[in-house]
Amino acid sequence: MQQLVMGERTISLDKEGYLVDLQDWNPEVAAALAAKEGLELTEKHWQLIECIRNFYQQFQLSPAMRPLVKYIGQQLGKEKGNSIYLMRLFPESPAKLMAKIAGLPRPDNCL
Repeated sequence: MQQLVMGERTISLDKEGYLVDLQDWNPEVAAALAAKEGLELTEKHWQLIECIRNFYQQFQLSPAMRPLVKYIGQQLGKEKGNSIYLMRLFPESPAKLMAKIAGLPRPDNCL
């Protein structure tokens, strides 16, 4: 098990770096998780993080790539609801990386 140390607070992460307790999430934790992945969060990142968190609140699951792209397209428009846009901001596996930084469980059907 991994840990994320934030000042005097220690947050438990699973072996892949996802939060063990989803209640530990806040924007500072998100920024620290992003930094561990080599990302500095911009307003564009935050907009998508808020969107995936809303998806989780609505459906109680972390979306895989296809439903995520569709949902973002519905919520934020077609120019943001496409794989290329998401890959630019969250390289390699946007659904997994966004879920991790957003403090959500790993999407079930992502490799």
